[in-house]
Amino acid sequence: MKKINIIYWIATGLILAMMLFSAISSFMPNPDGAKMLAQMKYDPYVIHFLAVAKILGIIAILVPGNPRLKEWAYAGFTFDLIGATYSMYITGFPVINWAPMFLFIAILAVSYIFYHKKLAFKATGA
Repeated sequence: MKKINIIYWIATGLILAMMLFSAISSFMPNPDGAKMLAQMKYDPYVIHFLAVAKILGIIAILVPGNPRLKEWAYAGFTFDLIGATYSMYITGFPVINWAPMFLFIAILAVSYIFYHKKLAFKATGA
């Protein structure tokens, strides 16, 4: 169980820190970010909406209980990361800009898998 917890908290800590950084930076003025949004044809209100959703997802994952809410948070983070990757790809950003997103998707997958391993371990009562 100790190994499961360690892997879970490392992966979860990394992905939640990245999501928190992304959410907070969405509310700060950033000329490069505004230029990137314009290139992807997104209005700033979309990014602010996603930032609030990210903060709610972080809370949902960190608060004990509510397994269904955690599932929705993981799904939302997955949609966010895949959507961001696709948006950058389809609007012509260089590979160097969007390829690292696959690392974040992998870290999110590890967190999700080990969340379920923790639940299974608790269910067996071992």
